[in-house]
Amino acid sequence: MPPKFGTSGLRGLVTELTDELVAEYVHAFLSTVRPETLYIGRDLRPSSPGIAGVIRDTAQAAGVDVVDCGAIGTPALALSSMAAKAPAIMITGSHIPADRNGLKFYLPEGEVSKKDEASITAAYADKTRYKGKAKGEYRVAHDAEALYVARYVDAFGAGALEGLRVGVYRHSSVARDTMETILRGLGAESVPLAQSDTFIPVDTEAVDPVTRDRLRSWCRENGLDAIASTDGDADRPMLTDSHGKVIPGDILGVLTARLLGAKSVVTPVSSNDMVRRLPEFDEVILTRIGSPFVIAGMSRATHPEVVGFEANGGFLLGFQARLQTPLPPLPTRDCMLPILAPLVAAKKARASLAELVASLPPCFTAADRIQNIDTEKAKTFLDALIRDDVTRTAFFAPFGHIANTDLTDGLRVDFKSGEVLHLRPSGNAPEFRIYAQAQSEEKALTLVGSAYRSVASAVI
Repeated sequence: MPPKFGTSGLRGLVTELTDELVAEYVHAFLSTVRPETLYIGRDLRPSSPGIAGVIRDTAQAAGVDVVDCGAIGTPALALSSMAAKAPAIMITGSHIPADRNGLKFYLPEGEVSKKDEASITAAYADKTRYKGKAKGEYRVAHDAEALYVARYVDAFGAGALEGLRVGVYRHSSVARDTMETILRGLGAESVPLAQSDTFIPVDTEAVDPVTRDRLRSWCRENGLDAIASTDGDADRPMLTDSHGKVIPGDILGVLTARLLGAKSVVTPVSSNDMVRRLPEFDEVILTRIGSPFVIAGMSRATHPEVVGFEANGGFLLGFQARLQTPLPPLPTRDCMLPILAPLVAAKKARASLAELVASLPPCFTAADRIQNIDTEKAKTFLDALIRDDVTRTAFFAPFGHIANTDLTDGLRVDFKSGEVLHLRPSGNAPEFRIYAQAQSEEKALTLVGSAYRSVASAVI
């Protein structure tokens, strides 16, 4: 399958991301935004430096100045490029394996929309070439990480996490040093855990059982209050409580939105329904999955105090929040805010993270993914469930009686019992996502496991 735009950015096999294809997409993007300067960042997968070099050479040859931020998290790159009112390209495959990679495009105002993606795709198809001045200049940005660190240390205050002992699961996250620097800057003791020189595709939305066991062991062995981590490019958070239990990303989103004083919340249909049960939020807008859809929803919000978050935990701040110092908007998927805000909220409440989560309305979600699917079989399977009442009723009969369905993104089925199953193919990789919701964590996990077995035979 050739590289294509998914829920967030262009993705494909490294073998298909040829120098020629990358250069043509760079020209397509430059011709769309017509910039004088382009910012570049990359994650730690082995193919990223080479792709960054192609982007650099292509942009300079097209007469565009290049600012190289090096290995840096996606939100930190976006913060720097937006401050400079320049577009950016992040080289990352996010949470997917190292045999794949991709490009995330940023306008001077932030993430590209689906409309922008269509314009880039059209320019690529037309083989549009961009030409500015004779030769672009090149420089390395040494302050990009520092700008991002200062954003959160200043906003929360130097002692905000004093007394906490927080593990940092470093693996191959491009933000592993950044996380530790911010935590220490806020007064926490940072404990580094399990750095890897080999790229590990951590999916914060579907943490595997082996990793969950390691997280529990690390907390027990090191006396930790929490463990923090991110996916490969640091736009998705992972946070555990003191027992090493992973707190779902959409719960981190709820806790963060509440601390910031948000009035409007935008989140995909896959997120926990808890957000609609809290009186603090005057408006909840549900969207398709993917940050471009969340950003579009944020533009429709009634209140200026608007935020967005996804089930993977990526958080988008759409207004200037009032903390120790004002925290300016950052309308791109970010990992650090939904890590820091729950820790700060728990400390203010003189509670543990587990106690803070337990105080929320009882609504539990679970998620899993079936990897290496046959994409055509998956499409045929899901289309049949959507279009044929008999097929749909028969498939879901073991799970309960269907109350209603939602086709916002894939197929979400609400059962009369109040439980939920949501099925959708990934937009970024040959994977099939399964989400469940129930009144207890055990039931949600059981639902996901049963649905996984039922779906796997149809899509592999």
